[in-house]
Amino acid sequence: TLIRAVTEQAYVPVIKHYKGVCHAFVDEAADPAMALAVIENAKCSRPGVCNALEKVLVHEKIAAGFLPQLAARMADKRVELRGDEAVRAIVPSVRAATAADWDAEYLDLVLTIGVVPSLEAAIAHINRHGSHHSDVILSENEKAQERFLDEVDSACVYANASTRFTDGGEFGMGAEIGISTDKLHARGPMGLEELTTYKFVIQGSGQIRA
Repeated sequence: TLIRAVTEQAYVPVIKHYKGVCHAFVDEAADPAMALAVIENAKCSRPGVCNALEKVLVHEKIAAGFLPQLAARMADKRVELRGDEAVRAIVPSVRAATAADWDAEYLDLVLTIGVVPSLEAAIAHINRHGSHHSDVILSENEKAQERFLDEVDSACVYANASTRFTDGGEFGMGAEIGISTDKLHARGPMGLEELTTYKFVIQGSGQIRA
């Protein structure tokens, strides 16, 4: 509420340290063990921070095998799961997700899960419902990784690593003022550099944050 009020009433540009509606997409070519470890770390290591995972999208080709494993893993950590109809058809114990769940930042042990038919659908969903903070693809397919990293419009995009690494200290910046989900505007004479903005691309092999 305070951030929204400042943004709407300010007479100068405002850089927002805003919501972290962070997504993981579990691709059909994901390593299930790695995906489960990364999701657990990103959701459970510190659920009350902006780089914690809030949504998981699972490719329909692996949903039947992966979702029961994910549900069991999250149950061990006491995470409340909410899901779409496709998820609940596979794991009936999952609570039905509402429309508001897809845009919510819980900052708690709550996770919304959906099934998507393709990489393209996952990217479109994240760009529509995410907060442009930190999102990850879990996949062994390099072409799928590249497309996700290129097309997801977020400040930090990951392949096979926890979103919990989005942090000024972890990035070697020392003290952190905040994590911006905005794109700054230039003023005065502009060259090519002034027309660009930062996007951090992190490629891993299952790294999780301690």
